[in-house]
Amino acid sequence: MKLGIMQPYFFPYIGYFSLIKHTDEFILLDTVQFIRHGWIERNRILKPSDGWQYIMVPLKKHSRETLIKNIEINNEQQWKEKILAQLQHYKKQAPYFSNVIDILNEIFSKEYATIVDLNLASLKTVCYYLGINTSFQVFYLMNIDIEPANAPDEWALNICKALGNIDEYWNLSGGQSFFDRKKYENAGINLKFHSAILTEYDQKRNVFEPGLSIIDVMMFNSVEEINKMFDNYELL
Repeated sequence: MKLGIMQPYFFPYIGYFSLIKHTDEFILLDTVQFIRHGWIERNRILKPSDGWQYIMVPLKKHSRETLIKNIEINNEQQWKEKILAQLQHYKKQAPYFSNVIDILNEIFSKEYATIVDLNLASLKTVCYYLGINTSFQVFYLMNIDIEPANAPDEWALNICKALGNIDEYWNLSGGQSFFDRKKYENAGINLKFHSAILTEYDQKRNVFEPGLSIIDVMMFNSVEEINKMFDNYELL
């Protein structure tokens, strides 16, 4: 079985979804420390004119040591309405605007106490729309005991060992520097690094902005076109 593990990102870029599609099981790792200014509560879309802007979910105040699973959303702010307003400029040029807004309205119709709850629901809904059938689990809810992680690469290794049926572990290529292949080889696990080849698509402007949220990709591309992008990757 091929396993992928990532922290729960907010409407992540296309490489994240490509990793999901090409693994057999995907785990959202939520028992590690939350790091500010990452991709868990924000991502990037186009600005109305040139360049890009963030869409963000406001969070309640928390200590620096707070784990991802305990990060709460500040629902006193009208963040859903703000995000939808930030996307309105797509309506004039994006052929799949209505589809994407329907997806967001479906997700936003529910209330979420934590960022993990929101991101899990968002990932599942987007994957359903895109025809990705990989099963999801949230690590905290799996209730499995693993050996203590003494290095960044040992979270995935120890989860693989605890599950017992993992032949390959796939990680995004950006994390290569954190991994020791020998540890995985010694455990009988084939370590692979998934590197998405980002395909340019027509954003209806002069300069292409790569690596934006899957929201931007879905605005301008059909499900079939997006799946071709998912299949354009290298294993390192």
